[in-house]
Amino acid sequence: MIKKIIFHFLRLTIAKKMLLGYLTLVVLFFLISAFSISSLERLNNINRVIISLDVPLVETVDKMVDALISQELYARRYAILRSSEMLNLSREKSEELDTLVKKLRSLPITENVPIERISTLHSEYQALFMGGIQYFRDPSSPSAKKYDSAIKKKQEELIGLIKEVSFRARKDQNEKTLMSSRIGISAFRTTLFLCIISIILSIGATVLITRSIALPISHLKFATQNISEGKFDLINEIKNKDEIGDLSNAFNEMTGRLKRLEEMYLDANPLTKLPGSVAIQNVLNKRIESNSSLALCYIDLDNFKAFNDKYGYARGNQVIMATSKIVEKCVIEVGTSDDFVGHVGGDDFVLITTPENFRKSCNYIIEAFDNTIPNFYDPSDLNRGFITGKTREGVDLQFPTMSISIAVVTNLVRRLTNAIEVGEIAAELKKYAKTIRGSVYVVDKRRKDTTEGSEGSV
Repeated sequence: MIKKIIFHFLRLTIAKKMLLGYLTLVVLFFLISAFSISSLERLNNINRVIISLDVPLVETVDKMVDALISQELYARRYAILRSSEMLNLSREKSEELDTLVKKLRSLPITENVPIERISTLHSEYQALFMGGIQYFRDPSSPSAKKYDSAIKKKQEELIGLIKEVSFRARKDQNEKTLMSSRIGISAFRTTLFLCIISIILSIGATVLITRSIALPISHLKFATQNISEGKFDLINEIKNKDEIGDLSNAFNEMTGRLKRLEEMYLDANPLTKLPGSVAIQNVLNKRIESNSSLALCYIDLDNFKAFNDKYGYARGNQVIMATSKIVEKCVIEVGTSDDFVGHVGGDDFVLITTPENFRKSCNYIIEAFDNTIPNFYDPSDLNRGFITGKTREGVDLQFPTMSISIAVVTNLVRRLTNAIEVGEIAAELKKYAKTIRGSVYVVDKRRKDTTEGSEGSV
């Protein structure tokens, strides 16, 4: 039977052999497409569940723990300080937790989530706190200890229940991710097997297949050579919709990222290794375009030139390095995960943070700088409180111990349009800040097209 089939095949013309091979490819192509679509549909369903349920569930329960802890913190502060602001903050956190419970109810397929139990425990916890808050001014009293023990027990029970929900959600999410991985591997292996069969059974289409593969690879090879030479502007225009096309798209994306990384590397300050002006402008423009709230802290050292002239560049570089470490440590100690630190050049630095956080950051930097800078002066100059030097005009003058000036620009009261505008406002504020003796930060509170003043803090 096989010999008879081979005999008839050998008698076919070249065109018919190629046509037969092409038809075989078409059939296998449809088989591969059907299997791939089926696998993608399964993956899509799994990912849809992860995005619509697992991820929101994990985020929500994590926020619930934060809200619960914050509520207790503000309530205890209120008990001590009797501040209505603390009481309002505690109530807001309680309402936030109730809102999160409502969000849990809105999620699909939450039969296994003990929402009502969480809501009940929070109500009981809230009742205990409101009942015992009057005794917390005297923590050593029997009533305070009794309520404190009950509150802690109820809090531990509530947090434990929430964390159990979080653990189950994460476990379920990991299982779905593992399942997606298995489906992907299975789809890859099956697709590879069908491709091999198609090559074996479609000898007549070998030339066409080879051409469709070899040409894109040639383009990728050419692009790789360009990247190795530092040329990142070449875009691969491979029209294939298969894996090679996906590889080409990924390659183009990788090229763009490499270009941005090289720009950041070349832009980095050689002394502090912090991002330079290009990176600072990119971060500013990105946050402005996304309408994110921001506060730019432009940091400059006062009397640094006189110090540099007196003690030399080596000690001046030590001061710059110490300042960069203070700003970086500030982000770690009191900053946020989205804070950005850049080095404009010389003794000028930039900290990009949030309007809610800049005061804490500025105070931290000023305190750390004022405590650190005396270590760089000779004892005799430090005891005098000044060093002698020349101004830029060559005039002899006494220069006090270095201080730090910070100009703060936010988008709380004015709409910022681009990094250049922010830089101009910061430069104007910095000029004003440097007229104030000692370490200060100055905040721009002017509205656009108005003549309102700035807020200064020492």
